[in-house]
Amino acid sequence: MNDLGPVPWPPAPIRTARLRLRPSEARDRAAFVELLSSPEVHTYLGGPRRRDELERELPEVPERWPGSFVVERGGVMIGQVLLRRATREHRPAAVGKVELGCLFLPLAWGAGCAAEACAAALDWVEDVLPGEPVVLATQTANTASMRLAAKLGFTEAERFRAWDADQWLGLRAPGPPPD
Repeated sequence: MNDLGPVPWPPAPIRTARLRLRPSEARDRAAFVELLSSPEVHTYLGGPRRRDELERELPEVPERWPGSFVVERGGVMIGQVLLRRATREHRPAAVGKVELGCLFLPLAWGAGCAAEACAAALDWVEDVLPGEPVVLATQTANTASMRLAAKLGFTEAERFRAWDADQWLGLRAPGPPPD
């Protein structure tokens, strides 16, 4: 089910200066195994999944659902941007809003790929769901995600405690981020 509402899926690929955002394909499976089993990627996400479990459980085309974009650079998957409706009751300010999330392989860290891909995804949301606010949640200890949220124009909506860690919820009003 498409929890983004009347948005047709899949969309045409989204292109930026360096990246392409698109639905997943069978050729992305190995990169998804790497992404989901990486201890570095999952430092603030409750830890990685076991590689052998992922190899057994992931479908031929993993993460193929509305709102899940593969991010590729130079024809190779480097990460994932996720958009879905927030439903978790421990974050009342988020419920019903579009939530942005992203995961990138360490090889893409520090190159601005997350900011570029997320900005493109936010532009897409603005085009297909005009006026829709977007939220983003992260651990306060995840300084890279906190910097990314600020760069994308998210401002603090609330702080809460979950999964034995302090969390931050940011809200981004519709439209481009402030300069």
